[in-house]
Amino acid sequence: MLERIPIRDDDALIVVDPQNDFLPGGSLAVPEGNRIFAPINALTRRFPHVYATRDWHPPNHAYFQAQGGPWPYHCLQNTPGADFSPLLDRSPINEVISKGVDPQTDGYSGFAGTDLAERLRRQGVRRLFVCGLATDYCVKATALEGLSNGFEVFVILDAVAAVNVAPDDEAVALEEMQRGGVRLVTSDLLG
Repeated sequence: MLERIPIRDDDALIVVDPQNDFLPGGSLAVPEGNRIFAPINALTRRFPHVYATRDWHPPNHAYFQAQGGPWPYHCLQNTPGADFSPLLDRSPINEVISKGVDPQTDGYSGFAGTDLAERLRRQGVRRLFVCGLATDYCVKATALEGLSNGFEVFVILDAVAAVNVAPDDEAVALEEMQRGGVRLVTSDLLG
């Protein structure tokens, strides 16, 4: 039997990029993106600290195809595509972290160019439980950078989904996170 993980006062749930442009019908859709919301909404009320990250890109972002980057326009500041999905219960979210604001950096990680680490430390957070979109990009980057900032990090497998530009991108990302020290768990083990 797998070990249960009690949720503690020094835990934070990080909901990565639950935005319309990353969901079916969006400009950079994760095919199974909507499946993350049931477990996330069940978890948010159980954590003492809940943060949500969002891509908040200016139109001149270097990672857009129009500027020679790999991605179509997505999550442009103040557009419906950048809004959180209506499937997300926002009421338990304590803070929203905008990332990808600097046009010269990819902004994949919730820590990249933000004060997320400082905010977490001020709240006494020691463990991060990461969920959201997409497993193979922003979830992976946030989890790995959480480790490098000194936090213990868990990724909640039933509350993440991958873009899978290549068919095995999610498996590769999960393996990379595990090798780095991230623990992979499912939401039924938390509590």
